[in-house]
Amino acid sequence: MKVAVSRKEHFNAAHRLNNPDWSDEKNDQVFGKCNNPNYHGHNYELIVTLIGEPDSNTGYVFDMKVLSDLIKEHILKQFDHKNLNLDVAHFKTVNPTAENIAIVIWKILRQQIDTKYDLKIKLYETERNFVEYPAH
Repeated sequence: MKVAVSRKEHFNAAHRLNNPDWSDEKNDQVFGKCNNPNYHGHNYELIVTLIGEPDSNTGYVFDMKVLSDLIKEHILKQFDHKNLNLDVAHFKTVNPTAENIAIVIWKILRQQIDTKYDLKIKLYETERNFVEYPAH
């Protein structure tokens, strides 16, 4: 009897999509405005979902206060109001696309949360554009 519980958080961050192995022209062609050398920002919405069985004593799948604290400590402190390319070590060599940001968030939280829970990340880069990891 598995149940999914989710916590929604918000962070603001700047980034630039750029492949350093490509010419300026190719980067501009592929990434367009997102390749702005002066960066650009987003108001990200993050939804972290844990799937598991409710505890017989508490009825909780996972304590949402604990989940909130984990997200704040391990994600928001690193990402909120940062330039992802310059300020976040995970993106020194990884292009900070929404896809890659979601994967990085998953990897960080996976280290903090017991593997008996399935972990899913949904990241909204804009109101209409979002990614999910893992994608099943």
